[in-house]
Amino acid sequence: MSVTTAANEIVWTIVVAAGTGARFGGPKQFAMLGDRRVLDWSVETARGVSSGVVVVLPEAEAEREGGVIGGATRSESVRRGLAAVPPEATVICVHDAARPFATEHLYMEVIAQVHLGADGAVPALAVTDTIKQVDASNVVVHTPDRSSLVAVQTPQAFRASVLRTAHASSPEGTDDATLLEVLGRKVVVVAGEMLNRKLTAPEDLEWARATARTEV
Repeated sequence: MSVTTAANEIVWTIVVAAGTGARFGGPKQFAMLGDRRVLDWSVETARGVSSGVVVVLPEAEAEREGGVIGGATRSESVRRGLAAVPPEATVICVHDAARPFATEHLYMEVIAQVHLGADGAVPALAVTDTIKQVDASNVVVHTPDRSSLVAVQTPQAFRASVLRTAHASSPEGTDDATLLEVLGRKVVVVAGEMLNRKLTAPEDLEWARATARTEV
């Protein structure tokens, strides 16, 4: 089945959930939020806007969950997900499962930008804190102008052919937009969502559980 979005683009989404949760103290993607897991929240939203969803998981869970086995790094996990996306996909979104409250609206915003001609589109929020760059000794070396800085989220959307090209040489990056930037490709920013917070530490899960009670 194809989901009609942005003038018949064929959208597939890769949900990255292969992490071990070292900073969290365990695999956060399987933590419960209400009656569903973090992973389930993320996958359900992705399915609402996609013709298909590829879920990338730790090896122990991939077969049971019907997913793809992840790699040693995030970028390698995305590449394994890409290999499972059919060639007819025209737009590919990549979403971190640890952001369970991303909305269908946010997906549609980044997909629309790719349809309009961008190679990639990412949601982001303005940086409100002063940012300091420090050296290895924790000495401040620079204070960048925060008016030009944004904090990037997922889902990120890409023209499928461009994303495949960006991953062709097996590069590494903290997100997929970084790989396009290296190639000089056009990545645009759309307004992110305050509730689209990444679960990184145990206190983030406490916040998410409180938020989930208001969402259901």
